[in-house]
Amino acid sequence: MATMADLDELALALPEATKAVAEDGRPSYLVHGKMFCFHRGRRPDAVDPETGERLSDVVMFRVPGLEEKELLLSDDRGIYFTTPHFRGYPAVLVRIPDLERLDREELRDVVVDAWLTRAQKRIAKAWLAEHAEEA
Repeated sequence: MATMADLDELALALPEATKAVAEDGRPSYLVHGKMFCFHRGRRPDAVDPETGERLSDVVMFRVPGLEEKELLLSDDRGIYFTTPHFRGYPAVLVRIPDLERLDREELRDVVVDAWLTRAQKRIAKAWLAEHAEEA
């Protein structure tokens, strides 16, 4: 069962990753000033299907490409989703309560993949070589 605390720990364990926190407490994770994961604010494109309220509990993860995005979106568990705002953009969304449906290793894989999309090639290559058996 993964949590936001796990996300925080996993993201910040990656080389040169930093965390920025919005005034309302929502975290964003960056590497070299480029965001790879963040807690989205309420947006008109992500609403609760039952209440119509804008969702305040959505985390965005960058993915390596649109094929990876489609693979995650096809997961039968329905954890990953997208909105029209992200059409054609390599990212998936997850509601924070659904993080608990992931195990820590799966969350780690999603976070690492997101980080790899933004990390400098030299840093990413060194990290991958060091963690070849894990990645």
